[in-house]
Amino acid sequence: MHIDLSIDPKEISIIIKDFIKTYVENSGVKGVVIGLSGGVDSAVTAILCKESLGKKNVCCIFLPDESTPDKDCKHIDLIVKNFNLFCEKKDISDVVKAIAKNSIIKPDKYALANIKARTRMILLFEYANMKSSLVCGTSNKSEMLVGYFTKYGDGGVDIMPLGDIYKTQVWELAKFLKLPKEVISKAPAGGLWHGQTDEGELKLSYDQLDKILAGLEKKIDIDEISRIADVKKSEVVRIKNMRIKSQHKSRAPLIPKVGIRTPGYDWRSPVIEG
Repeated sequence: MHIDLSIDPKEISIIIKDFIKTYVENSGVKGVVIGLSGGVDSAVTAILCKESLGKKNVCCIFLPDESTPDKDCKHIDLIVKNFNLFCEKKDISDVVKAIAKNSIIKPDKYALANIKARTRMILLFEYANMKSSLVCGTSNKSEMLVGYFTKYGDGGVDIMPLGDIYKTQVWELAKFLKLPKEVISKAPAGGLWHGQTDEGELKLSYDQLDKILAGLEKKIDIDEISRIADVKKSEVVRIKNMRIKSQHKSRAPLIPKVGIRTPGYDWRSPVIEG
């Protein structure tokens, strides 16, 4: 048995662009606001949004701070120029320092990383409010399944177009969309502190992680997933537990059932009509 993560990037891009266009139209807004980071996920998201909504309806915002790698700053300019994107830039270092200084408990590097993500969320939504737009997230399926994002930070968005696409599949989309090779080949990192990388924190390559997650999605036996992904069984169990423990990050707050129709359980409205 093997796990095939290959996709038809043309078909997937059509599905995603149709989703973006339909949701934005039915929401009665003018467009979307995207936090551009210099990485593959946000670049792919921005390009698909532009192709489905047009340049004038897609506002990209780059919000670096003092730990943002120089390489990301260079790649932002490259992506914006190559794909003719509209992009605003604002350094958030002063805002992050002010929040950290006024925190009740002095934040460690992990809490500070969440402050950075949540600061960006606030600024993206303020911009979206003023532009009558939605905030479009850039997280992929791999990140979402293991909770590798900040709750009410980069996870605080209106739509998540890449949310059902594994990281390795995002790279396939990036090649199809002709992103610069230096952007695609760059080690994935959030730039939340100096030297931070996704795979370093996850302790697995995305190729291994995606095979594990796809195996769990298909309910393949853990021993078989271990063999396919070429990792120890304990690593499969670790990732499975990460998925279980982080589910709350992708859900609305839990509510105890008291009334006849409880919000989020049985009082639901259609997300998209049409």
